[in-house]
Amino acid sequence: MILVTGATGHIGNVLIRQLLQKGEKVRALIWKGEDTTPIHDLQVERIEGDVLDMASLKNAFSGIDTVYHLAGIISIMPGLNPFVWDVNVQGTRNVLQTAQQEGVRRLVYTSSIHAIARAPHGTQINESLPFDADNPYGAYDRSKAEASLEVQKACRDGLDAVIICPTGVIGPYDFRRSEMGNVILEAAQRKATLYVDGAYDFVDVRDVADGLIKASEKGRSGESYILSGQRISVRYLLETVREVTGYAFPKFKIPFNLAEITARFTPAYYRWRKTKPKFTPYSLEVLQSNSDISHEKASRELGYAPRALYASITDTVRWFLENYRLLFSHNEIS
Repeated sequence: MILVTGATGHIGNVLIRQLLQKGEKVRALIWKGEDTTPIHDLQVERIEGDVLDMASLKNAFSGIDTVYHLAGIISIMPGLNPFVWDVNVQGTRNVLQTAQQEGVRRLVYTSSIHAIARAPHGTQINESLPFDADNPYGAYDRSKAEASLEVQKACRDGLDAVIICPTGVIGPYDFRRSEMGNVILEAAQRKATLYVDGAYDFVDVRDVADGLIKASEKGRSGESYILSGQRISVRYLLETVREVTGYAFPKFKIPFNLAEITARFTPAYYRWRKTKPKFTPYSLEVLQSNSDISHEKASRELGYAPRALYASITDTVRWFLENYRLLFSHNEIS
């Protein structure tokens, strides 16, 4: 039996789909009150629990052979957020402790490329760089780095675990409309789109899920593997959406300096409106950062082979347009 935490997230629900296709039996850990629309049509065992509740974890881990730990809080907003730290770090500690106590055979932890120390332009980012718990760019980055270090410590204590670091994830089955998912959806709907010059490495969610499964099967305990895709500009992404739909839409490039000034004042507005931000200091920093990211190790050791992003964007646009009613028929979870 396989347990997936964060089962209703973007990567989580796609991972479950692929595991079921392989004939695996899957148990999904569901947060109390969580919207389960992303897995509503999947034949999985559902169990209510919380990574901050050890008793519920013990129940969820009963009879489990393999754990994919994806539960976490993503945040690109500035400032301290204790909940991000609690879930991402303490929640991971609880999962690791429970896995050791319950005799789990293998654990695969989904970290993030942002957990790895930033490298200057001209330096290739790979697994030789350390996890940086003192990363100055954001609480999310620090929390994922600290959690990754906890996994490495658990491995030294005897747990069989592997760490996976995806880059920017896009793709179909994006029920909660991630930041980049929202950009693609609004462009597909021909809404006016604001963008800035910048680029990053994006990877298809289906390739990440496949990489997670391959890591479970072939990954070396205690090792980390980067799952990157292809570096593309925001402009390329928008132009691809236009090609796929066959419709033009108004798009306006914002001077980067103006976007930086605006981003200093918009977080409070987004919190008040309870909406997903378009520009924050963090997101702008990412688009200007070094995104020469290698997945050579994952390809060599796991057989990881990401698809071309043109195909990913095409499939994402089509999925959004085909599932538009479903996306807006349930309560959004931030």
